[in-house]
Amino acid sequence: MVDSAVELARPATSPAAATPVIPGFYPDPTVCRVGGDYFLATSSFEYFPGAPVFHSRDLVTWEQIGNILTRRSQFAAGDRRPSGGIFGSTLRHHSNRFWFVTTNMSDFGGGHLLMHASSAAGPWSDPVQIPGTLGIDPDMAWDVDGNCYLTWVGFGPGENESGIVQARLDPLAGQLLEPPRKVWQGTGLAFPEGPHLYERGNWWYLVLAEGGTERGHAVSVSRSSSPSGPFEPFPDNPVFSHRSTAATVQNVGHADLVETADGGWAAVYLGVRPRGVVPGFHVLGRETFVAGITWDQDWPRFDEDRYRVPAGVTSFSDDFSAKRLHLRWVSPGNDPASFTSPAADGLLISRGEPGKAPVLATRVRDLAWTTRATFRLSPGAVVRLVLRIDDSHWYAVEASEHEVRAVARIGPLHQVLETVPRNPSGSASTGTVQLEIACTDAPFAGQPGKNTGPDEILLRFRQDGRAVTLARLDGRYVSTEVAGGFTGRVVGVSAPNGSAVVERFDYDTAP
Repeated sequence: MVDSAVELARPATSPAAATPVIPGFYPDPTVCRVGGDYFLATSSFEYFPGAPVFHSRDLVTWEQIGNILTRRSQFAAGDRRPSGGIFGSTLRHHSNRFWFVTTNMSDFGGGHLLMHASSAAGPWSDPVQIPGTLGIDPDMAWDVDGNCYLTWVGFGPGENESGIVQARLDPLAGQLLEPPRKVWQGTGLAFPEGPHLYERGNWWYLVLAEGGTERGHAVSVSRSSSPSGPFEPFPDNPVFSHRSTAATVQNVGHADLVETADGGWAAVYLGVRPRGVVPGFHVLGRETFVAGITWDQDWPRFDEDRYRVPAGVTSFSDDFSAKRLHLRWVSPGNDPASFTSPAADGLLISRGEPGKAPVLATRVRDLAWTTRATFRLSPGAVVRLVLRIDDSHWYAVEASEHEVRAVARIGPLHQVLETVPRNPSGSASTGTVQLEIACTDAPFAGQPGKNTGPDEILLRFRQDGRAVTLARLDGRYVSTEVAGGFTGRVVGVSAPNGSAVVERFDYDTAP
């Protein structure tokens, strides 16, 4: 039996590797370089706009410069299911174009989506759907003769269309030039996926994720003198993993390598930061980390100590006075433009479809934080500040003309936890209301024998200039280990009834 106190206080095996370069729900990173500039994109699942794209000059300081999928013609809503949408992707630069190939699991069956742009910031073309490529995690690579190789995780139905498969591709037409063929299937661990193909010197390297994107996650590598194989596996695979270690960062894998401007190599990869007792709960989703790559007898090795990651600034305030929503704002399964619009002194949000409460959200980036939304209510309106993993796992503070409520949804259970009147006199009150959610360390965190979750969530509102706490909730119920899926926490605003103006939204790393 594992002692819960030991599990709770996992030391980092490498302090340099314990800080994500892009914190929060930014998984499955894919990277390319143009001159001295690096560009990176991540998965986004059901959230729209989709596939956020970042720029860096040093691989450790990243700024979001756009979203690749900004039009529904690029990203069909499909079934809108949680952890559907945009899965693992590949971003590359070739022949003066950026290329992005991905899969929309909410509109699945027609093949991978391939699009291009002259600038990584966009605008990006509408996608070409590649027939005959049922599966996930597509990769693109070119040889010196200009042949483009598409490698992906095939879902069949044919024998040579299942597993890690590859075919030459006409990228402009979006057509395979030959039937798919199987290539290296990994070391035998579960779920070989996330293939990326690279040329270095006399070798072609095929890098895979294996073991599933949970605690057994790992990176494995093979090489060949030809991009199509046969591939020779690295004798010491997996080349990178934190499985069965005491590392603060777990689930590492899904790596993408890049040659650096100085002729070296680096890798970006995903990882999570679990906290609390066994099995550990990660709440921010799968985050993006960086490592150096060294070469030993023409095999890659991960150097987690090469890059020192500075503390980034994640706090922000938004009064919605800009002409367009900031790039941070997304919506699960919806287009923000369908239920928000500019308003005097803020942003108007509405209910959307009858019975629906679409959410305008931003990713939670930190382990401790406070967020506050200032609403201006209209008669009959209900507004909500919500912390969510998916439609069935969320905590919220709601306000109407008459009262403020703390509400929780955990699976099929939907409960009002506390209700207080907005106006002590009992009369209706529109005007402004400030709702708050804060995240702090779990009570008894780190103490032996205590059954604690990853953190504690405080649902509050402002009354006469002071914070009134309505509920304190265990954060494990809005974690990936409880909710399942591939995403992380977001926090946002909605109007379950009527409409209201969001005058201001503040996110601060001070709880």
